[in-house]
Amino acid sequence: MVSYADFITLLFAFFVVMYSISSVNEGKYKSLTDSLGTAFSNKHNQERVLDPVQIETSFNTVQPILLDEPAVAFKPIALNQPAEIFKPILLDGQTTAEVEERRELSEGILKERKQLGQVSEQLENALESFIDDDLVSVKRNDYWIELEMNSELLFLSGEAALSKKAQPVLKKIVEVINPLPNAINVEGHTDDIPIGTLKFPSNWDLSSARATSVVQAFVNEGINPIRLSAIGYGEFHPIGDNKIEEGRFKNRRVTLVLMSQAFSRYGANDEERARLLNLVPTAPVSKP
Repeated sequence: MVSYADFITLLFAFFVVMYSISSVNEGKYKSLTDSLGTAFSNKHNQERVLDPVQIETSFNTVQPILLDEPAVAFKPIALNQPAEIFKPILLDGQTTAEVEERRELSEGILKERKQLGQVSEQLENALESFIDDDLVSVKRNDYWIELEMNSELLFLSGEAALSKKAQPVLKKIVEVINPLPNAINVEGHTDDIPIGTLKFPSNWDLSSARATSVVQAFVNEGINPIRLSAIGYGEFHPIGDNKIEEGRFKNRRVTLVLMSQAFSRYGANDEERARLLNLVPTAPVSKP
């Protein structure tokens, strides 16, 4: 909103402008008309050349900035040419042949990892029906395979002798792992309920005896005994809750661990392990 004082001021300015427009100076008007007539007459139709305006100082010329080194000229990439093959970086004291040899040797453990993956799939296919019944499980790792079998599938309660229904399962396992050179650890596990019998005074004895029974069955099926070991863990590595029956059922198990050659103590000698792991073998330290 415009205040009353502002309105009066604007109204006064309006009348001043209107008055100035209505008042014409005849002398100035006549001078203006004569100038316009002279400019457009034929007598003065020659072009006037305007003199350039002289500036006291000239513009400074911008000089380019010179770098210490010339700019790098990038070459276009030729798409039709084959890709450039980069050479391996040589460390101190190494030759190209040594680097290539180390690269080839390191591929040995990658090949073994791939082979363990294939073996894991073969075990899953061979034991599919037992896996569906939650009696067998196969766990895959880059450097070993774990095959867990519930004790109910292999033994009677409180016994370490293999039951009749255990033989078909173990034969299927042997068919898959027998052609391999890898070491096999057979681990026995129990729940935490003490057994306390004359034959098995503790769960250590029961778990060790069950692992030994499986090892003996593998030997009878043709697996080289040098690849096998029997380990008893008792109740000290549970995978379920021992307070409930379902957890105790899971804990009573036998686990087969198929080890990578590079990580097994007796799966490879020091030189072979160093080759697989791309390491320099070290001499064993003997105490005086």
